[in-house]
Amino acid sequence: MHAPLSKALREELKRRNAQLRKGDTVKVMRGDHAGTEGEVEDVDLKKCTIKVAGVSNYRADGTEVPRTIHPSNVMIVKLNLEDAEREKIFARRSE
Repeated sequence: MHAPLSKALREELKRRNAQLRKGDTVKVMRGDHAGTEGEVEDVDLKKCTIKVAGVSNYRADGTEVPRTIHPSNVMIVKLNLEDAEREKIFARRSE
C-alpha cells in the first residue's frame, strides 16, 4: 500500500509516493480527522487500511477505539528509515 509523500520528501527522494510501514509519520488529509499528524501503528494489508496514533472514535460506553483510514487519505511526512532494505529502495531511485 502506497501513500503520497509531502513536497519536501518528494524533492529529496525524487518519488511521488512510497510504501507505508509501521513507524512512518503521516498527516491525515481527508475526513473528520483532517490535519492530524501521527505515527502509523498498524498496517492491514487484507483490508487495505492503516491505524494512526491520535485518530480514534468513541463507543457508546465511552471507550476509545482506533479508527482505520485508507492510505490514499494520508500524506507521509516522515519516513522510518531504520530498515536498511528500505534505504536501498530510495537510494536506487536517486542515482
